[in-house]
Amino acid sequence: MDKITILMKKEFVVKSIDSAPDGAPYVVVSLSSIKDLKDTAQNPQSPFGTPKVMGFSNMNDMMKDLNKMMAGMGGGMGMQGITQLKLEMHEYKDMGLSVGDKVFLEMTKAESLGV
Repeated sequence: MDKITILMKKEFVVKSIDSAPDGAPYVVVSLSSIKDLKDTAQNPQSPFGTPKVMGFSNMNDMMKDLNKMMAGMGGGMGMQGITQLKLEMHEYKDMGLSVGDKVFLEMTKAESLGV
């Protein structure tokens, strides 16, 4: 059987490095895409994108629109465009990552041809 590898490569910047919330021996590395950083630099007043004004005629409409707005903001926590990786301590130390470093993520998928 032949195998084909499909490759995707994206460029990111290390936004933050946090210890494991449960005290386990790993770190959580948060990455932001270069495109998102450029968009934020062009519009520094609005870290959540273009602000939207919503009008409501009753409480049900308000709740529906509020849910839509929160979903559009990545849960309302400013996490839109953030990719997080869980790295074991030895991986983190071997890579020597720091906040602000430019990194590339490559994803491959092996596919089998034939039956």
